[in-house]
Amino acid sequence: MTPTISELFDSKNIIDEILFENCEYPWELLPKLGQYLNTIVRGKKQGEIFAGAFVDKNVDIGKGTVVEPGAVIFGPTVIGENCTIRASAYIRGDVLIGNNVLIGHCTEVKNAIIFDNAQVSHFNYIGDSILGFKAHLAAGAKIANTKLPAAEIVVRGDKKKYSTGLMKFGAALGDGAEIGCNTVLNPGSIIGKGSIVYPLVSWRGILAPNSTAKEAKVVVSHSAAKLTRE
Repeated sequence: MTPTISELFDSKNIIDEILFENCEYPWELLPKLGQYLNTIVRGKKQGEIFAGAFVDKNVDIGKGTVVEPGAVIFGPTVIGENCTIRASAYIRGDVLIGNNVLIGHCTEVKNAIIFDNAQVSHFNYIGDSILGFKAHLAAGAKIANTKLPAAEIVVRGDKKKYSTGLMKFGAALGDGAEIGCNTVLNPGSIIGKGSIVYPLVSWRGILAPNSTAKEAKVVVSHSAAKLTRE
């Protein structure tokens, strides 16, 4: 699998084509996200913001979106329509969220793009990352965005390495990717469309589309698994 935007995300689900112009790989979107958001944020707040929530001036919130008490949202941030931002969610800024997205209890998000219908349920960390259409992080799943010791993030495939030029890059999850409870996606992780990473796995590198990572080094193709069951 080549970790390109076109392989990870269906073009019809891209939130704003302008942001994606002249970008081949997902990590190329992140350095320009903040500047892009500053050009489009108008501070327009619709939906329902409960008492006890903090929403910065430099934040747009779409119709039908609910921001529960205790949520904290800094800008620049754009949140689409019919989203739920649950109690104690922490959005730190430079965040673009599509429609029908769930940001759960005690979930932290910064410098990230989250496509329509994605769910990050509770106790998640999403930093310097991109989540595709209907991507899902189960409880406690974390995306690590910095190497130890600190160094440039390199995306490692089976036969090729991709230099990102970034000191911080977490993961890119393709459309429909599923990440299990308490899983860790290490810096530079790419999860293909429709793929699954089992609970408690510490994953690094590229996971092909429609595959399941049962352990860090045990990957099963969905088509192969289906043939075995039959």
